[in-house]
Amino acid sequence: MRKRPSRAFVPALAASALLLAAGCSADPGQSSAAARTPDAGASATATANSDQPLAVAAAPAAAATSTAVARPGTAGGKARKTSLKVKSYDSHTRRAVISTLGKGTSSPTPTGSPTPAGTATPGRTAVGDVIASAPAPGAPDGLLAKVTKVIGETADGTEVQTAPTTLDTLLGDDDAKGAVPVDPASFDVERLLPDVKVSWAKTGDIHSGPEGTKVPLGSLRVDVATKVATAEGAPASADASVSGFVQVKPEVDFSYGGGASTASTASTASNGSTASGPGAAYLGVSGDWTSQWALKGRAGATAKPVRLPFAKLHADPVLQVGPIPVVVNLDLTCYFEISGDGRVTVDVEQDLKGDFKAGGTFGTAAGWTPVNESHMDSSPVRTSVTTAGSVKAALGAQATVGLYGAVGVTADLAPYLRGEAAGTVTATTPVGSGTKSDVAASGSWALYGGLDLSGTLQIQLAIFGTPVIQHAIPLGTLHREWKLADGKM
Repeated sequence: MRKRPSRAFVPALAASALLLAAGCSADPGQSSAAARTPDAGASATATANSDQPLAVAAAPAAAATSTAVARPGTAGGKARKTSLKVKSYDSHTRRAVISTLGKGTSSPTPTGSPTPAGTATPGRTAVGDVIASAPAPGAPDGLLAKVTKVIGETADGTEVQTAPTTLDTLLGDDDAKGAVPVDPASFDVERLLPDVKVSWAKTGDIHSGPEGTKVPLGSLRVDVATKVATAEGAPASADASVSGFVQVKPEVDFSYGGGASTASTASTASNGSTASGPGAAYLGVSGDWTSQWALKGRAGATAKPVRLPFAKLHADPVLQVGPIPVVVNLDLTCYFEISGDGRVTVDVEQDLKGDFKAGGTFGTAAGWTPVNESHMDSSPVRTSVTTAGSVKAALGAQATVGLYGAVGVTADLAPYLRGEAAGTVTATTPVGSGTKSDVAASGSWALYGGLDLSGTLQIQLAIFGTPVIQHAIPLGTLHREWKLADGKM
C-alpha cells in the first residue's frame, strides 16, 4: 500500500482548504480579453452546447495529468482540453510553471500566424486564463486557479502568478450530473493500530489483502482487532476487546446546473464586480456499507464517548466533467467509540448492511441545504448481557469530500450497539421466626442496534461559485435504533 505523509486529523484539512474557497479574482488583463486567441493545442471540440449536459465519468488513467483552460469573456473562450500542463506549483506564492505540448517551454508562435499586439500567443497561457488541472507537482489535490500575471519564461515553461477562482468560471451555463465510483486501489492508507488489515477488489480479478478475505468488486474493507481498557475492579475473565470490519463501496456524487440569473445568485468579487453562479449544485459521498463487529467483556467506559481512530484513508479521484478534470478529495477515518458506566459485561456481535448518502445541495431559493440518508438492516449473531449497567459502542467512519483541496462536506456514519441491564434484589425475614431469609433476584436486559449519521457543510462549498456560506451548516443527525434481543434475569 502507498502511504501518504502523515496528515492532521481529517477536520483539520479545512484550514489549508481556505486557499481555494474565495470567489473570482480580478482580471488585470480584462482590457485585452476580447482579442485573446484560444490555445493552439486545444481539442477541436469545444465544451458541449448549454442544452446538452456534460458527461460525468471517472477520468481514464491517460488523463491523470490532464488540464482544461477557459478564457471567460472571450469568443470561443469556453473550457476545453488543452496541451498546457502544470509543471509545478508553489502553494505559498501561488505561482505556477506551465509547460506546453509536453515540452519544457512554451511553443513558439506558428510561422505565418502573427499575433495581434496585446493578445495572447497561441499555445501559451495568458492573463485571465482559468486553469483546471489534475494533481500535479506541488498541487497534490489538483489545481483550480486564474492567471493574473505572466512572469516570464523558464527552462521548464512559462511562470505565472495565479489567484483562487471558482468552478462557474469553467462550467458557465453548462449542466453536469453524475455519480462516479472511487477505485478502491487508489486509496493511500495510514494504519493507526498494529492489527489493522486493508483489503480491496477490482475488475480484472485483482485483489489485495489477507488471503481468503472476500471483498466485492469495487469495495474497500478495513479489519481491526484490539483490546480496550477493562473497567476498574472487573475480574480477569471480563477482559474487553473490539473486533470486526468496515466495508464500503464509495461513490462521489457531483452535479452543477448553470444558467442562474445574476439577480438571484450574483456574488460580489474582491474588486466589487458581480458574477453569476450556478442555479443548482450538489456535492456528496454515498455508497454501500457492510460491517460485522463484536464487543466483548467489561469495557472501562465513561459517560463521555471515547473515540479511537484505527485507520485513515485518502484518495484524489479525478472526475472528467466534459473536458474539465474536476479533482475530488476524499478522506475516510475509521474508528471505534465506547461509552457507558463501566459496570455491564457483554458478549455481542452483529452484522449490518445497507447504504448511505450525505452531502450538500444548492438551489437559488433555499441556498445550501443538507442531504442525509441511510438505510440499514441489522441481525444479531450473539447476545449476552450480565450484571446491571449500560454500554454503547460504535464502529464507524468519518468521511470528508471536497474539490481541489477545499473541504466541502464532512459526514460521520456511526452504526452502534447499545446494551443495558437492570435488576433488583429483595430479602424478607419473618419477625421473630428465627428462620432463614427468603431472597429473590429479578431483572431485565436488552440489546439495541442503531446508527447515527451527522456532519457539516463547510464554507468551502463556495468553490462552485455560489454565495459564500457564512458559517458551517450542520447536516443534522439522522438517528435510528432497533431492538436486537432482550430477556429476563
